[in-house]
Amino acid sequence: MSVVSDRLPAFPWDRLEPYKATAAAHPDGIVDLSVGTPVDPVPEAVQKALTGAADSPGYPTVWGTPELRDAIVGWAGRRLGARGVTHHHVLPVVGSKELVAWLPTQLGLGPGDRVAFPRLAYPTYEVGARLARAGHVAYDDPTELDPAGLKLLWLNSPSNPTGRVLSKEELTRTVAWAREHGVLVLSDECYLELGWDADPVSVLHPDVNGGSHDGIVSVHSLSKRSNLAGYRAAFLAGDPAVLGPLLQIRKHGGMMTPAPSQAAAAAALGDDEHVRVQRERYAARRAALRRALTGHGFRIEHSEAGLYLWATRDEPCWDTVAHLADRGVLVAPGDFYGPAGERFVRVAVTATDERVRAAVDRLTA
Repeated sequence: MSVVSDRLPAFPWDRLEPYKATAAAHPDGIVDLSVGTPVDPVPEAVQKALTGAADSPGYPTVWGTPELRDAIVGWAGRRLGARGVTHHHVLPVVGSKELVAWLPTQLGLGPGDRVAFPRLAYPTYEVGARLARAGHVAYDDPTELDPAGLKLLWLNSPSNPTGRVLSKEELTRTVAWAREHGVLVLSDECYLELGWDADPVSVLHPDVNGGSHDGIVSVHSLSKRSNLAGYRAAFLAGDPAVLGPLLQIRKHGGMMTPAPSQAAAAAALGDDEHVRVQRERYAARRAALRRALTGHGFRIEHSEAGLYLWATRDEPCWDTVAHLADRGVLVAPGDFYGPAGERFVRVAVTATDERVRAAVDRLTA
């Protein structure tokens, strides 16, 4: 057995290829709503910051420039309501997926340790546990987990794929439980600035953590809120006792965000206006797709935030994928995110306005 097949599940997106071919055969072309890839322009100020730092012949620092750390600290206070955050509370990373996949290994987890994540979840949480050869467990309520051997607890609010938002009360209860049992909390908050029917709250908010960052780290990305997926710009914020050793490990591993991307990230975090503009784009696309889906017989669950609609026709998800592919629309089957999603599909709202209109026309014809 190969090392890959022994340690990792099959790459799920390969299974979607035949349906992608069907959708692509539509006379008016495919509308790909399967992956949440940004399609809108990178903000001009961010592009200027990138090009202004293009002459960067030296190695960048793993900890990031002081300007980037200043920008993260300022944003965390302004947007998350975090208090007492300093440079020692933040750490840039090379995209959030890299962090999720390798964090258990970098933390020294291995056989006998366990990683927990939501029952409906981004599959890379499980991949990270498998890469470290640690155990993994999915949960409905994290406070009902057996804490024995549990070292890392992933939260994800707003959720990918469902768009569910955890309330302040749920977060507070979970953080208290994790601290009681000595479990590190990693809160994936990459969609936090994209709340629609709810206002997402960070674990860094003092109402959640009681004014202490002990045992909690939040994960943030500029890919969605600033259209920077191609820049691989993300960061951590939280407990210095976790981030300090992690910084040293990442220095040894050479995990450096490129200097131009660091400059771009600092510019993006310092500008709230482009986020407002992008939110308006996504809000309009989301509203149009939601109306079209419900009119086509779908039921939407959760989806209070984020860039996806969690939709069902109360049938096996692959039947729904085939139904929509026949109409030239490609979506992600819910079972990519765990068996609990087997009767749902995830519909991304990240296509262009023109492609969204095409999807709406096909669904309402």
